[in-house]
Amino acid sequence: MKNKQHFFEKIVKAYSTDLFRFSYWLSKDRDIAEDLVQETFARAWRAIDNLNDEKSVKYWLLTILRRENARRFKKKRPELIDIEDAIVTDDKSNQPEEKLEKQILYKAIMKLDDDFKEPLLLQLVWGYSGEEIGKQLELKLATVNTRLFRARKQLKKILIEENTIKKPVGGIR
Repeated sequence: MKNKQHFFEKIVKAYSTDLFRFSYWLSKDRDIAEDLVQETFARAWRAIDNLNDEKSVKYWLLTILRRENARRFKKKRPELIDIEDAIVTDDKSNQPEEKLEKQILYKAIMKLDDDFKEPLLLQLVWGYSGEEIGKQLELKLATVNTRLFRARKQLKKILIEENTIKKPVGGIR
């Protein structure tokens, strides 16, 4: 039991910040993000004996977090917030132009379908490779690459339609 507790404490220390950052990206609410992380660790503690490979702890925790976030939508519809009021927790920029660009990009990403939004966020926020995203979302690498390609294409289309970026000559590529 003591080894189990020590191992779990190491997991919490190693991944709590990253889990919070990802849950904040998903929820855009500090309180909800904290609740998601807390519930993720509570579920992880209860299921720690089921963890077969210690090397896959990060994927395991992300899976728990994603499922907990999905449960949140089954319970009730979350309160929507205005994107201009949202502040990204890891935004260290003091330049108003950079903050505005990040807000515009975030708003456009949130308009994507979940099938495209989730792999894109895993790549952008966590820096996952296609193989890692496939493992996390239980998808084939070809499917992940297709979704990432389509996500970028849709994102570009959204930004062009909102006149955020200029339309390239010859249409969207």
